[in-house]
Amino acid sequence: MSESARAEADGLPQPRRTYATLCMGAGIAIAVLDASMVNIALPSAARSLELTPAEVIWVVNAFQITVVGMLIPFSSLGEILGFRRVWSFGLSLFLVGAIGSALAPSFGVLLATRVVQGFGAAAVMSLLSALIRHSHPASHLGRAIGNNAMVVALCSAAGPSIGAAVLAVAPWPFVFAAHVPIGIAALVFGVRHLPDVPPHRRPFDILSAALNLAAFGLAFLGLDLLLHRPSAGAMLLVSGIVCGAALVWREMSRQTPLLPLDLLRVRPIRLAVVASSCMFAVHILVAINMPFHLSAAGFTPVQIGLIITPYPIAIGLLAPIAGRLSDRLPSAIPCAIGGGMLACAMVLLALLPPERPELICPTLLLAGIGFGFFQAPNNRAIIVNAPRARAGGAGGLQSTARVLGQAFGATVAAACFTLAGPWLAFLCGSVLAVMSGVASLSRR
Repeated sequence: MSESARAEADGLPQPRRTYATLCMGAGIAIAVLDASMVNIALPSAARSLELTPAEVIWVVNAFQITVVGMLIPFSSLGEILGFRRVWSFGLSLFLVGAIGSALAPSFGVLLATRVVQGFGAAAVMSLLSALIRHSHPASHLGRAIGNNAMVVALCSAAGPSIGAAVLAVAPWPFVFAAHVPIGIAALVFGVRHLPDVPPHRRPFDILSAALNLAAFGLAFLGLDLLLHRPSAGAMLLVSGIVCGAALVWREMSRQTPLLPLDLLRVRPIRLAVVASSCMFAVHILVAINMPFHLSAAGFTPVQIGLIITPYPIAIGLLAPIAGRLSDRLPSAIPCAIGGGMLACAMVLLALLPPERPELICPTLLLAGIGFGFFQAPNNRAIIVNAPRARAGGAGGLQSTARVLGQAFGATVAAACFTLAGPWLAFLCGSVLAVMSGVASLSRR
């Protein structure tokens, strides 16, 4: 049996599977660390480049918009050219962008290099699930997905602290390049050890990819501006919807669509995507709401960070356990349990006084356990219900559901702040968590 056929049947042999897992984990880790570390460097960058807060935030926005718009195109490109080749190209692009960002002589060059990083990060993120599926046997998929979810959660939690540590000993540009050595090591070993899955040759639809980037990019910008500049935000949002409608209309008539519409026709995948979007909306509600909620109660930034810490730590510790459970039980069960736990935590956060950290910390621990129970089993449901030949599309769909949920959650958080305050956002989060649990149970 050939190497590719063996990988198709039962995953990679050991120890190559372990090396591939480490490479994939390192790749996603530096992408997540970059996003959380850069936020810490923004005030220093603004002072150095003489920018306003509204201007310097585009260092983050340029990266995020590019990632959002390119997840699905890169997942399709991975199926066409090969997952290992596109992943390696994406990681190389990310590293080039990181070095360019660290050396950027001006704000304009910095924005351009952040866009390059966004292209690279989109490739790494969108192909992770496909590479996991072709690296691990079906009986270990949940465990592998859970381990990667743990890496993402722990890197998200550690990113601000690592960024602050870098700033304590070096100027702000070093934040962009701090993880480059890890990325280079992952790239060198990844080229050798990641699964070499035979590509499915077909033309790459450049027009559809451009429409996809425009649809998500314009919608993302529109949602971001909607409350502060309603007319401009609404115009951008409508433009994004029009581009999205044109994309769907174009894709429905194609035999090999860029959009994974064929996968959305599979009921378990469709319900898992809905559940994922709802839960990631709640996840971002917690991330946005809690700092403001606790700051209003008089806590310092350091105290706020310590109070919130149980949430990402619980996600990281529970994700591998939930992944192992999903290899043995129907994934709908831990997903529904996680949704219920997160819903209860959101109600408690809406009712509890923020001045009582001895009550808030256990509640955030409960929320983290709930999200940790949900994430890996739900991702597994999307992957295993898609044909192996469409593993790239499934990964892109999974990543897009996450990003859409986060964008919706951020919009809900902003609207609730304007209307009533954090308590309303937490109650909205409880409704979304219940919806996620119901969607999970419906796929049984």
